[in-house]
Amino acid sequence: MDKYETIVYAELAVWQEKMAKAPGVFDGMSKRIQTRINRVIPEKAHAAITAAIKQMTRAVIFGSEISTTAKTPGLSLQVREHLVKERIKFYRNTAATEGALTGAAGFFVGLADFPLWLTLKMKLLFEIASLYGVDTKDYKERIYMLHIFQLTFSSQQHRNKVYGIIENWESERDKLPPDINGFDWRSFQQEYRDYIDLAKLLQLIPGIGAVVGAYVNHRLTVKLGETAINAYRMRWKNSVIKKPDRLL
Repeated sequence: MDKYETIVYAELAVWQEKMAKAPGVFDGMSKRIQTRINRVIPEKAHAAITAAIKQMTRAVIFGSEISTTAKTPGLSLQVREHLVKERIKFYRNTAATEGALTGAAGFFVGLADFPLWLTLKMKLLFEIASLYGVDTKDYKERIYMLHIFQLTFSSQQHRNKVYGIIENWESERDKLPPDINGFDWRSFQQEYRDYIDLAKLLQLIPGIGAVVGAYVNHRLTVKLGETAINAYRMRWKNSVIKKPDRLL
């Protein structure tokens, strides 16, 4: 283990503790605020958001258009993470600009931003996975990416559940059906819809959409990137210990 790995594994331990901690009082308050915000958003907006999440989930699992074939053999963890962080910066800036423009344009354009925002986030996840040496054509790896997505944007209670899955991914992936068509994607998208991020809903409120759009897209893109980095650090650490001849 080199010096860089020693440092990042210490960071990983802190992150793991955060993911596994029990829900606190603040988590309950956030949920109540989220419920009030949900009441302000028209039912048509909720239906559109649900449809966007459903389409994104299906596209990730079944589609090939966002698959990446970038190969990164023989690179150290430090070099890989430098490349990952550069991609996070790129998507962070792109998402912030896009969020500001659509947020300023009004409610319905702000609503139209939601599918694009999801697409940007999933493209980022695909690129991060590839840079860590993962085969993104493997549908089980796509399920892992969706778990990272959920881990980032969920309540602490649900986060505990999802973290337990990715922490024990090697055994959990064996439980997945061998055929992609056997995966229950409907239940999966409903889980995320139940815990949709509060901050993103604020972008739909007239009068504050532009400011919120830029800030939210920037912050949530960074948040997703950080979660993905630590999720793949767990995989990397375990593979180096157990299978030193393999990346993941």
